[in-house]
Amino acid sequence: MKFTLTAQDNASKARCGVIQTDHGQIQTPIFMPVGTAGTVKAVHQRELEQDIQAEIILGNTYHLYLRPGLPLIERSGGLHGFNGWQRPILTDSGGYQVYSLAENRKISEEGVYFKSHIDGSKHFFTPENVVDIQRSIGADIIMAFDECTPFPCEYHYAKTSLGLTHRWLERCCQRMDATEGKYGYQQSLFPIVQGSTFKDLRVQSAEKIAELQREGNAIGGLAVGEPAEVMYEMTDLVCSLLPTDKPRYLMGVGTPANILESIALGVDMFDCVMPTRNARNGMLFTTQGIINIRNEKWKDDLSPIDETLGGYVSIFYSKAYLRHLVMAKEMLGAQIASIQNLRFYLWLVQQARAHIAQGDFVVWKTRIIPQLMQRL
Repeated sequence: MKFTLTAQDNASKARCGVIQTDHGQIQTPIFMPVGTAGTVKAVHQRELEQDIQAEIILGNTYHLYLRPGLPLIERSGGLHGFNGWQRPILTDSGGYQVYSLAENRKISEEGVYFKSHIDGSKHFFTPENVVDIQRSIGADIIMAFDECTPFPCEYHYAKTSLGLTHRWLERCCQRMDATEGKYGYQQSLFPIVQGSTFKDLRVQSAEKIAELQREGNAIGGLAVGEPAEVMYEMTDLVCSLLPTDKPRYLMGVGTPANILESIALGVDMFDCVMPTRNARNGMLFTTQGIINIRNEKWKDDLSPIDETLGGYVSIFYSKAYLRHLVMAKEMLGAQIASIQNLRFYLWLVQQARAHIAQGDFVVWKTRIIPQLMQRL
């Protein structure tokens, strides 16, 4: 994997770049649609490529390991062969599930015992087998196994957890360097900076990870309930310490405003379930603001969903028709809304790249955020 910087904003830390993988290029800043179980919910791969213009999607190690399981994925030639997506894929390590499924797991120095949320069966994840699982899934970008601490979090717990995450990281690196991919293309490991909301722990983690000089780096343990200002403070601090010649991935973020503010701090990669989850609940992100399509005011509105955004879905379907589908609980409603929201998120980072290259990113960001976040 190769990362090349192509533009830098003069008034902020925002930058543009290109990540080259064996499955194609990724223009940064980039938003990555979440495909937890090998699918971006309610969206075909053709729509991801053509309508949404996604360049990379996510899969989840924990969920894919449990279902459909590694033997079937391996027989398919990896997740690319199984789901038909031929562009880059990133897999989360399962570390977030260590956080989110706290009632079903037990953490030790060796790894994490957990019970399946599907059938209650017991499993054991270690840094080594998590790397092996992601090798089998076939992700272009593999995430290191870590513990994501909750918010709020006591300092002692955060410090102890960080030590464990760093020891697990060393084992992940050793396993990664001692093994090869199964499908004939390169796979890259991204370490994850942790440390909760404590500056000294974030500095310690970022400095350690910077020394490793892996192909890219991630910032985890944020967007878990802390105030946005704290998230920005921690992100700014970490970005100031991570290498400038490696992509920086802020995990699980976020709203359009979160993304633009974090781009200004030097972040290159984002993912979040918000576009598709909100779509299934009738909330649309548009270039003019946020729409709750369930509201009565859209019942007779025959104007396009988002004429400025462009694209087949945004122009062809009216707000009234989409509201009808959503209220009737038709599956097409969730599909149209999901495509709209994901297309908006990809448009957002495309616009960010253009304004960084033009040198007016901060002026544009300051003007556009109130517009995008207003409720229509």
